[in-house]
Amino acid sequence: MSNDTTAIDLEKKYKPLIIILSIAIPLVVAALGGIKIEGYNTSYLPPIYASINGITAILLISAVISIKNGNRQRHELLMKFAIACSALFLIGYVVYHATSTSTEYGGTGLSKYIYYTILISHIFLSIAIIPLVLFTYVKAWAGNFEGHKKMARITFPIWLYVAITGVVVYLMINPYYGA
Repeated sequence: MSNDTTAIDLEKKYKPLIIILSIAIPLVVAALGGIKIEGYNTSYLPPIYASINGITAILLISAVISIKNGNRQRHELLMKFAIACSALFLIGYVVYHATSTSTEYGGTGLSKYIYYTILISHIFLSIAIIPLVLFTYVKAWAGNFEGHKKMARITFPIWLYVAITGVVVYLMINPYYGA
């Protein structure tokens, strides 16, 4: 879409949906985390969804490289894959936490403080990234590339941090699964 009013209209049209999703997703994740469904072994999921986070980080970096090299089509495709990976991560995370008891971090001393600092920042930023990703995507979809570029400068480093710290949190807690 090249018409500025059309882009603005499209962005306004999706704003309420983005706000609803940005509130509903964290609430649903929190609510489902409190529900324990017995009888399913989903212990295989944490390394899968941690790997998905790693793939997301690679996709994000590749997408930035693509757009900086002028390859908008590749950038768009990589970003769609990154969004899909984030959705797959979320599904795996919810399924695991709805069917398994939480694993306590068993480290002590400085490593415990580092772990919880990373975990807490990861959780809060993973909530914040939902509207950032959706608004950034809608701006591009609407053809508002200047707005998209401006917002992506904020969204990219936060999303990358969330993806990378997801892997770090998994690697740090992995020794304590099943302990």
